[in-house]
Amino acid sequence: MNVEEAGRVFTTPQAYADEKWLHSATALLRRESPVHWVEAEGFEPFWAITRHADVARISRATDIWLNAPRPALARHSSSAEVPVRTLVQMDAPDHGVYRHLSADWFKPSGVRRLTERVQQLARRYVDRMADLDGECDFAADVAIHFPLYVILSLLGLPENDFPRMLKLTQDMFGAEDVDMTDKNLLETLADFFQYFQGIVSSRRENPSDDLGSAIANATIDGQLIGELEAIGYYVLIATAGHDTTSAAISGGLHALVEHPDQWRRLSDNLDLVPTAVDEMFRWVSPVKQFMRTAAEDTELHGVRIAKGEAVLLSYPSANRDEDVFDEPSRFDIGRTPNKHLAFGIGAHFCLGTHLARLEARALFAELVPRVRSIELAGTPQYMDTLFVGGPKRLPIRYTMT
Repeated sequence: MNVEEAGRVFTTPQAYADEKWLHSATALLRRESPVHWVEAEGFEPFWAITRHADVARISRATDIWLNAPRPALARHSSSAEVPVRTLVQMDAPDHGVYRHLSADWFKPSGVRRLTERVQQLARRYVDRMADLDGECDFAADVAIHFPLYVILSLLGLPENDFPRMLKLTQDMFGAEDVDMTDKNLLETLADFFQYFQGIVSSRRENPSDDLGSAIANATIDGQLIGELEAIGYYVLIATAGHDTTSAAISGGLHALVEHPDQWRRLSDNLDLVPTAVDEMFRWVSPVKQFMRTAAEDTELHGVRIAKGEAVLLSYPSANRDEDVFDEPSRFDIGRTPNKHLAFGIGAHFCLGTHLARLEARALFAELVPRVRSIELAGTPQYMDTLFVGGPKRLPIRYTMT
């Protein structure tokens, strides 16, 4: 392909479901056009940024590069004004103020308090695999449920609402995949709004010790945060806190099955679980892109970017950058250092990073010692997406203790 064809992968949902297509295109752009202008029908034009150093530089320079008004790439038809605002849409000073409201829940000391509960849930879902008679769709039967259960338990939502939250999450992040949803984004956000509006009301009337109550009753300058801001917080945590981790877990298992030498290496040395998990996040890069808008005229690699123009930060590309990673197309569970950007970098570094790592580490620490053999039982299928995604089907056959 030429560089113009390569640039169009970012507006082609099917490209993210085809690893060869995606990584061939982004490698070409890193070499020949690292700041690449993209025009595609149905999208506002943007500059595609594909090198690790440039993604990191832009992410850190929050005075020049703004999240608002275009935090992520979307089609014209799905980019209309939405009724809620999340941390993803916020810039300073609001971003720092609102991020601080839940920071204690997600910093390492807060996450450590969840360790026993997360390990119990990991054991539950590995037991579930054992009950499925040696064959399952790991993406649909395990990976999609375990992180959802953790994050919704943290919010204090009733368990009988979990299926609804799963469907809404799939509707939001699966909007580009006909197998995942039949709703548009605004319909999905309206459903989230209605549900979480009730949660805000109930938590304000009857507060408890969960994160849901902490958000509903948070104050700024002595005043309760607005209902829309509280709902935006819930939407972000319930979706991003779940779907990204499930994508890394299922994509990580797929990588282990396709690299049996790495499976054996991990089976022989479970101390490698932490580095293996970071390699899974690099390998899968569940968040495909975020956007930033130039607050002033600027320049990158000799390319002039005008005030008001948008850039797309490509995380799958940054995480395969040859200038940063030794043999970036090699899956290496012991990779050290591993300076991947799967969780972002700078002020918008993923709030749930420590929880995501805890969940993935707990699951693989429980799963790997109990598996005696494992192989694919069919062809894995990945989501068509523009934003967040991973395997939607991962059929496996296995024996377990």
